[in-house]
Amino acid sequence: MRFLTARKRAEGLGAAHSGTEHHWYMIVSSVGLALIVPIFLFVFGRALGGTHDEVIDTFSNPAVAILTILVLYVGLQHFRKGAQTMIEDYAGGMTRKILIISVTVLSYGMIATGLFAVLKIAL
Repeated sequence: MRFLTARKRAEGLGAAHSGTEHHWYMIVSSVGLALIVPIFLFVFGRALGGTHDEVIDTFSNPAVAILTILVLYVGLQHFRKGAQTMIEDYAGGMTRKILIISVTVLSYGMIATGLFAVLKIAL
């Protein structure tokens, strides 16, 4: 007979066996977003209200395009994982599966649309 403490049984596990990894991803992505979103808002705010040519010039700058792509990708991945956690906590059965698939499709669709728009402006 093996004797396992409660900590030893729970260590590294969870319902999906990836809770610690998911938690650290959310912490790292939130710190990254806390650093890059204010810079993006400053750049976006300066371009807001400008003429079409001024906005195109701003977002065709490689540094601004890369920053925008990073905000889109990291922000929407953070949204997807956070929404998935919320859905897993509060929904069950087939509704849970449909909602998770819907959030995943929505976030990847928004990433693809945003990347297409930024690349079309930048290139």
